[in-house]
Amino acid sequence: MKVAVTGASGLIGSALVRFLTSGGHEVRRLVRRGPRGADEIRWDPGRGEIDADALEGVDAVVHLSGENLASGRWTEARKARIRGSRIDSTRTLARALASLKHRPKVLVSASAVGYYGDCGEEWVTESSPAGDDFLARVSADWETAASPAAEAGIRLVHPRTGVVLSPVGGALGKLLLPFRLGLGGIVGPGTQYMSWVAIDDVVTALHHVLVEERVIGPFNLVAPAPVTNREFTKALGQVLRRPTLVPVPAFALKLVLGEMAEATLLASTRARPDRLVSSGYRFRYPGLEGALRHVIAGTES
Repeated sequence: MKVAVTGASGLIGSALVRFLTSGGHEVRRLVRRGPRGADEIRWDPGRGEIDADALEGVDAVVHLSGENLASGRWTEARKARIRGSRIDSTRTLARALASLKHRPKVLVSASAVGYYGDCGEEWVTESSPAGDDFLARVSADWETAASPAAEAGIRLVHPRTGVVLSPVGGALGKLLLPFRLGLGGIVGPGTQYMSWVAIDDVVTALHHVLVEERVIGPFNLVAPAPVTNREFTKALGQVLRRPTLVPVPAFALKLVLGEMAEATLLASTRARPDRLVSSGYRFRYPGLEGALRHVIAGTES
């Protein structure tokens, strides 16, 4: 396939590009600077600008771009950037794809399990309603922004991704050093659920939905066995053979990080990947300890 990818330099995007190119697919990266080769396409989503002609003839598009949620305290200005970076870019891309003479067969447009908000111990599936906090509202509007593509007959898929386990970035990347130093511990009450997924399953599942025409609409891109923060802390400590005796109180997180802490570290999401499993996808790493041992293995000296 010829696949266009936004966010190609990010945690998921870079892994996906490597996977696709190693499998013989042709990848076109959407970039905000001037293109440096035929494999790059210029766009400026903030201004609603995109080289639509360069998208003619692509078979599929994977849209992953968006500002990092965890790079700082959520001021009103940062919340506006988080929202704009997702919704404006999606609307720009979807409208451009809808206008093409030769449209792609599928648009995989990113979303997140934050769509469901804080659900406590309740299981959530793709049919569960959206939550009502900032991340939930952004996720819902993020998905809606891609609707021009679906209206033009393009198969539209929304992976609602959980916490991605990778040693080179994301939550796990930030936790490895303190845990290796013996400074790891539960966060807040430790009872909040974490819907996680290994980076290997992220890229293979994305490839699966690119080619599996039965997958339409949202699907939870999470492993089938979510865990509490306490269980995650214990498993990571066991894999690294380190104690996990340094808790981080919820009040301290709220004091330092404010709303971001409540929405990303203290919120509880217990999601099931029903649609992904029913479409025939088999997880390579369905259990947390096996996933952690796999992704961390390459970082051990």
